[in-house]
Amino acid sequence: MRIPYSLVLAGAAFLIAFALTPLVMVAARRFGVVDRPGPRRIHTKPIPTAGGLAMAVAVLGVAWGARLFSDAARDTLEMRPFVGITIAAAIVVLLGLIDDIKALSAWWKIAGEVVAACVLYAYGLGIPLLTNPFGDPIATGVFDLPLTIIWVLVVVNAINLIDGIDGLATGAVFIAAVTLWFAGRTNGDFYVMFIASTIIGATFGFLRYNFPPARVFMGDTGSGFLGLLLAAVALLENRKGTAAITLLFPLVALLVPISDSVIAFARRAMGGQSVFNADSEHIHHRLLRIGLSHRHVVYVMWFLCAYCGVMAVVLATLPPGYAVLLAVFLAFGVFFAFRGLDFIDRVLANRPPNDAG
Repeated sequence: MRIPYSLVLAGAAFLIAFALTPLVMVAARRFGVVDRPGPRRIHTKPIPTAGGLAMAVAVLGVAWGARLFSDAARDTLEMRPFVGITIAAAIVVLLGLIDDIKALSAWWKIAGEVVAACVLYAYGLGIPLLTNPFGDPIATGVFDLPLTIIWVLVVVNAINLIDGIDGLATGAVFIAAVTLWFAGRTNGDFYVMFIASTIIGATFGFLRYNFPPARVFMGDTGSGFLGLLLAAVALLENRKGTAAITLLFPLVALLVPISDSVIAFARRAMGGQSVFNADSEHIHHRLLRIGLSHRHVVYVMWFLCAYCGVMAVVLATLPPGYAVLLAVFLAFGVFFAFRGLDFIDRVLANRPPNDAG
């Protein structure tokens, strides 16, 4: 029986990430690249970070190995976007590694992400069209590049901000990659399936060490790399000039972390703070405060991401108009869920201690 090609890619990425992560952990400890306990941290001892380097090597190593030595990949995958994704990924990995070693300012990180987005655009990965559920697609024209930059910034920072509890971001990206694989399969897009398969394998291999209680963190090295890849995979279909309805798939699959990020930025802006100031008001922090254990928080968040992932797969089978309508309803549902959690959090915070029973 012939083994499915996607399974081969995922299996190879899994083995490399699984084998390489312990070596990265040793190197991180050796050079002092660790995340130390603090007011916003939930761990009580130093944990090696920059574990995302193992996933980056796994994904890019398998992808390039297949592209160079597999006839199926060589005959199907266009080299231009492949090179663009590699260069952009290398930029965010280098930037993330520097940040994990010696913290960079938020503006440096944003600048690097903008450069990575421009690289993707230069290599043909942009948003030339936006889906119009009521008629023909709308050409973005001069807004193509700005929209591409915004898209990359949103996805990359959504993964970064949700990476605040053991295993959460890794599992969320795994679920999103599975979702994108199914969407690619539905649309007959081998390119999307190819990249998604390597992400699935690498994140699953890394999760063995990142599952709570985590022995290693992905760091900005990993969150930037995985966010960039998810953003790029969503742009792959648009290289053909098709409508940007494909952006709905990862948008819905990542609806929880993206919504959390947007609400966080809005909350800080309305509070007169810098939008880059870290706080403890993200959804996983709130779930911890209402009494859930670390693992239970991860399970709840994974379930929400999986639910949104299933909805994203459903979107892939619907006409554009219905898909946009369903996405809007989902967005409202997530918004009201966040408001409900905020209400519960505030009630518990204001409750007198003797009301605990």
